[in-house]
Amino acid sequence: MRKSVLLYILLSFVSLCASAQGRYHFMRTVRATTRPEDRLRMLSDSLTALHNRIFAPDSTGKSVSHRLPSDSCGTEAARLLLPMTFYDDIAGRAFTPGKTLTFADEQLLNIYMNNPWLVTGAESDIREAGTPVYNAEAPLRPKTDLVEKAGPEFVEPEAGPFTLVLKKPNFWTYKGDFAMQFMQNYISGNWYKGGESNYSALSNMTLEANFNNKQKIKWDNKLEIRFGMQNTRSDTLHTFKTTEDMYRLTSKFGLQAHNSWYYTVQLIAYSQFTHSYKSNSPTLYSDFLAPLNLNLSLGMDYNADLFRHRLKGTVHLAPFAYNMKYTRKLSLCDRLGMDPDHHFKNDFGSEFTVNLTWQIMDMLQWKMRLYGYTSYERAELEWENTFTLRFNKWISAQVFIYPRFDDGVKRDDHHGYWQFKEYLSVGFQYTF
Repeated sequence: MRKSVLLYILLSFVSLCASAQGRYHFMRTVRATTRPEDRLRMLSDSLTALHNRIFAPDSTGKSVSHRLPSDSCGTEAARLLLPMTFYDDIAGRAFTPGKTLTFADEQLLNIYMNNPWLVTGAESDIREAGTPVYNAEAPLRPKTDLVEKAGPEFVEPEAGPFTLVLKKPNFWTYKGDFAMQFMQNYISGNWYKGGESNYSALSNMTLEANFNNKQKIKWDNKLEIRFGMQNTRSDTLHTFKTTEDMYRLTSKFGLQAHNSWYYTVQLIAYSQFTHSYKSNSPTLYSDFLAPLNLNLSLGMDYNADLFRHRLKGTVHLAPFAYNMKYTRKLSLCDRLGMDPDHHFKNDFGSEFTVNLTWQIMDMLQWKMRLYGYTSYERAELEWENTFTLRFNKWISAQVFIYPRFDDGVKRDDHHGYWQFKEYLSVGFQYTF
């Protein structure tokens, strides 16, 4: 019995497929041979037949339109108003068990079965034209629960008493740099080139406090400190002796003249912390406030900013300068080029100072100070160069080269009036 039922269902399905295929070929033939005016007439006939079917009364006396779903204005209703088209999904739902046909599906399936010549197109044609033919998703509806969860509407607070706080602008900037280097050198007594073991330490610090009101006034202040000591076994008179000893204050007040040019008054004062000797020599060469040099000049400053802010600095040109040299020890007057038994030496002349910082690379920096003063009877020229190679934030190496010319002191038989100083160090450095 079961085999007979299955055979019957299979034969029915084959016959339905054959019938549908024949009607589909008939539809294609009609579409290819029908003139445009005939297609228009077929569309009018199909709409008329659909109207009569929708509004025809049923057994209860009501038209079918009362049973239309609430969303019939969507894609389903659009298929009823478009030119008659054969849709594949309608035939698929008709032969799929458990699928329910919509009202539009029933109307279109009735036309496919009873009036196939009214069909003027296929779904594949609409797909090629890029027009969607599938049912649209359900219309989006607002979620009232999200609206309820939203916060209350912002209410503008009423204007009340308030306190106005005015802060005075701060035109001061502060920065500094500190470095500490150590060096140990051991040489055995039988070293083929000779020499001696020694220990040395060197520290230098720079502090700056600058004022700039961004209008016409600038006041720059810089304090430089350098101090180094060395111990050698061959020096039997001194346990330690200084290799570097200097503190220098530079203060410069400027009033803007034009763009980067300023009328400037500059004060430079420098001396040393302690006494200095040569190895195995009791002769004192210099001491605290012996000498003390002070230079006051009036001129103009140019603020340099070149190479995309990598080269910065100032150039000070002063045609009027006053220079004072003081020593608290009269025994050093002759060495310092001063009159015997005089603590002070005063003269007038011209002065220039160039301070530049060039960030050659991210790790390599060059600081240069060029100072010159002449009283038209004597001249001083100092050129300090500091090359800093930074390995990281804390470790760096420094090369310091310092040639100096001074014809106001006793002439040396070998170097004349020229003096020279140089050192290389590696150690700790911190910038703030």
